[in-house]
Parts: sequence; structure tokens; C-alpha cells
Amino acid sequence: MQKQKCSLSIYSSFLIGNQNRYSGVELSKVTDNMAHDAVSRWLSKFTFQPQELWNQVKDLVIPNSGYLVVDDTTLNKRYSRENELAKLQYSGDEHGLVNGINLVNLLWTNLEKCVPVDYRIYQKEIDGKTKNDLFIELLKKALKRGFSPLYLLFDSWYSSMENLKFIQSNGLKFICNLKSNRIISCNRIQMSISDLKLANKQVGKVWLKGFGHILVCKVVAINGDITYLATNDLSLTDYNEFTGHFEQRWNIEEFHRGIKQTTGIEKCYSIKAHSQKTHIFAAYLSFVRLEIVRITEHISWYEQKSSITRFATANYINYANA
Repeated sequence: MQKQKCSLSIYSSFLIGNQNRYSGVELSKVTDNMAHDAVSRWLSKFTFQPQELWNQVKDLVIPNSGYLVVDDTTLNKRYSRENELAKLQYSGDEHGLVNGINLVNLLWTNLEKCVPVDYRIYQKEIDGKTKNDLFIELLKKALKRGFSPLYLLFDSWYSSMENLKFIQSNGLKFICNLKSNRIISCNRIQMSISDLKLANKQVGKVWLKGFGHILVCKVVAINGDITYLATNDLSLTDYNEFTGHFEQRWNIEEFHRGIKQTTGIEKCYSIKAHSQKTHIFAAYLSFVRLEIVRITEHISWYEQKSSITRFATANYINYANA
């Protein structure tokens, strides 16, 4: 009998259906007549580029509406020291340095949907590109695809002058964090933004050094932490509207948590870069499949995973007590 071959459809279904063991051996155990070597060969030989994700999601988005959100996340590979893609880098989940793979993601959202439309793997030692270079690369590709979102949202890591000017020059509106030491001018007095006197829920117009006029506001968290927000949309003078738009950035945090907890994106056991990249692409596709069900049937990503375990548990109970 001819051995069954692995495919993107089979592998992405396996990532959704499995709960904790994302190995070729485990996939071979739950498929008919597929050797684990066939899985390893498929992971190492097939090439899927991040840009190909667009073909899978373009019918889910409305490019001239919603928000585009950029942020990065680190896949924890602390136990995979020989991994060709992993290196020591900062992880927000761990609040420190870990051995991992960093992904810069571009997400589209419109309050109802949470759709990853593009991503890049951060490999400065290989391609010489910084995270800010990848930020520009993602935006250029999005513009070519016809995106003109309501706002582009990102944190202070990506608020460099070069990035802000690129966004402005392409007619896009942004809302972002600014670090407290960014230099602004108010009433011709130069100061750090942290020295700007803003009343509660006040939106102020200032001059950002090297850029031009922007609107800024201050958000004070319950624990006293202060965040400074900035936008190039000079009509966004209402504080609640200003902060309400920026709250949509949280969708990318939920995406990062969701893709890690539902697709096993961090748990490819191969140390080869090519196999890791194939696994990562398949994980994105798995997440998109979960998101489509969430949109159409209103079942959360996590409930979809739980229902698979529940089905298997119920069948085992019936079998064990027959």
C-alpha cells in the first residue's frame, strides 16, 4: 500500500486538532498509513513565503476600512538551543531575554474580525533588516494591496521619525505610543513630552521635533502608569474617541496569545530553519481557519479547541464503559 503524503491541509488540521504533542511522530499516529518521515520531508522541502498568507485571507478583509496593527512577538524556544532560527531576544511574555524566534506581524481588524494579513521573521544576522525595516516592508506591501485603513496602530518601538514620515507621506493616519523622553514644542517651548502639562482627558496640539504638528494625550492606568499617545490626525480632538481608536491595538495582543495557545506555533521540534518556517506558516493558516469559524459561527478559538478534546473524551468514556 502506498504511503500517504503530508500536505498543508493535513498539517494545519493536525495543529488545530492536537492539544500538546505537535510532532511528526504524533501526526503519523493519527493518520492512515503516513510515516513520520513523510512529515519531516514535507516540512523541510515545501516553501511557503509569508506573503502567501495574503492569498488565504484577502476575502476576509475590507482594505479601505478598519485598522491595521503592527507589533512583534517572540516564540519561546528556551529548550531548543540548536534551533537555526532562534536567538537570544526580548520576550514580553517572559519580561526578559529568552532563546526564541521573533515575528513582526501585520493584523487587520474592524471590531468584529481579527485577521493576520502578513508577517516577517526577524533575522537581522541573516538579512541585515531591523524590526523597523520590516515595519516599512510590511506597510509597503499593504499599500500595494490597496489598504487604506482608518488608522495604523503601533507601540513606541515603531514610532521612529523615519516610520512616522513614511506613514505621513503615504497619506495614512496613525495613532501610536510615544516614549516619555520624545522632544516636543508647545508655545515655542521645547520639552520632553513627559513635561507637557495636560489636564485630565485633555488632547493637546504640539510640534513633534523633526516631524510637525501632532495631537497628544495622556492615559493614566489604575496602577499609575502613564502612556502618551500621538496621532497625525489633527481632527481627532475628542479624548474618548482618540483613546477608543487606540484600544483596537489590543486585538494584536489577543492574536499573539491565541495563535500560541491554539496552533502549537512555538512547538515545532525540528531545529532546521526551513522546517520551522513551514511550521510557522501552517500555524498562521490554522489560526485563520479558527478565525473563520469564530466569525461565521460565533465560537471562540479556545472553545473550538476544547470541543475537539470534549468529543474525544466523550467517545473514550463510552468506549471504556461499554
